[in-house]
Formats: sequence, C-alpha cells, structure tokens
Amino acid sequence: MLKSGCIHPDIMRVLSLCGHGDKILIADGNYPLDAKSGDAEKVYLGLTDGIPTVTDVLKTLLTCINIEKAEVMLPGSGEPEIFGEFRTILNGMELEGIDRFGFYEACKEPAVRLAISTGEKRIFANILITVGVA
Repeated sequence: MLKSGCIHPDIMRVLSLCGHGDKILIADGNYPLDAKSGDAEKVYLGLTDGIPTVTDVLKTLLTCINIEKAEVMLPGSGEPEIFGEFRTILNGMELEGIDRFGFYEACKEPAVRLAISTGEKRIFANILITVGVA
C-alpha cells in the first residue's frame, strides 16, 4: 500500500509489508522503544536533540501511506502543543487519546509492525498511526 517519498531502506521494507489496519509508532527521544513496542521492527533515527522530529517522520510517512487513524499518549493534564501540529499534518484528523500506560500497552500489540525512534525532545510527542487503504 505504498505511495512514494521515503528513502530509508528499513522503513521502506517494513512499510511494503504493511496492510490495512497495521500500525506504526513514531516515538519521541524519551520513549522506551525497546521495552514498549513489542515485536515491532525497530528503527532508531535519532541523530541528536531534535533531529529528526516526530513531525518530520510523520510528514515523510504521509508521502508513502494513507493513514486512517491516529492515537496519542495523553499527559495527566492539558494538551501538548504538538497535538495541534499532528492535526494540521493529518488534515484535521481527530486524535484518539490514550493514557500513558494504555498507550504503552497499545504499542506492544501484534498489529504494530514498525516503531521509529526520533530525536524529538518535546514531551508526549508520540503518535501511533493506523495504515489505511491505498
């Protein structure tokens, strides 16, 4: 269900195996990727503080796949600024909020095929996207 746009070979390999309903985690640099992403293929992109950002990766994935759902990790109170950026990038798509520990559990489910760690330093900048139809 690929479109085009990404040149990272490991990401492209896993995306080519994804079908409708599979999930992809894009995590900030604070996320415990190894412990909280189950059997998903793991890609560590973080080069330094802030590079790349979660939104950079999300924008790139949008050139390759359609997204039908987006889930985010909710903080105890308030809404992180990045949630507005997610909505803008996803053309106003509603974000489904999950509490922190529920989000960790959701990211360990078998449907999560790819987990990408970034250099993002903003807190609660984690998004779990569901692959849509081509």
